[in-house]
Amino acid sequence: MHIKKDDIVVVISGKDKGKKGKVIQSYPKDGKVLVENVNMVTKHQKPTQQMQQGGIVKQEGSLQASNVLIYCPKCDKGVRTGHKVLSDGKKVRYCKKCNETFNN
Repeated sequence: MHIKKDDIVVVISGKDKGKKGKVIQSYPKDGKVLVENVNMVTKHQKPTQQMQQGGIVKQEGSLQASNVLIYCPKCDKGVRTGHKVLSDGKKVRYCKKCNETFNN
C-alpha cells in the first residue's frame, strides 16, 4: 500500500474531496486508511468503565486508500508516488512530478 501512518494526504473523491489530513492508522489488508477530521461518522456509544457518559460520538470513518494521494509540499497538491533505492541502500518514496523524496 502506498500510504503509511503519519503521512499527510489529500482526499481525491467522495464527500470530503479536497480535504487534507494526517493518516491516523492504515489497514493494509483491507486497503483502507483513517484520516484525521475526514469522513466523520456518528456512533451511538453505551456507557462503559472508561467512558462514563454514553451518547452520540463523532469519529473518523475509514476511507479506501485509492481515494487519497500523498500531499507534496513542493507541488502543493496530492501526487502519485514511486519507489526508488538511494545510494546508501535505503528505499524511499518520491513524488513523480518533482522527484521530492518523502520521509518514511
